[in-house]
Amino acid sequence: MQFRKNAVGQTIRTLRRSKGISQDVLSGFAGIARTHLSMIENGKKQANFETIWKIAYALDMRPNELVKKMEEFMEKEL
Repeated sequence: MQFRKNAVGQTIRTLRRSKGISQDVLSGFAGIARTHLSMIENGKKQANFETIWKIAYALDMRPNELVKKMEEFMEKEL
């Protein structure tokens, strides 16, 4: 499977919306700037592991669960 840069941001956006929370709320829970989250969701910036970790816990999931969701997204888009 080939890594798709936009899978990270699109997965985070989908999960955030499914929980009914705004970028402001998620970025606040994660301790990152809203603009940073926006750029990740739009594929303009790549998230490092620390940021993935923070976002995962802000979404009430473990980092490995978030990565699994990203993998599922990429498989679905093949």
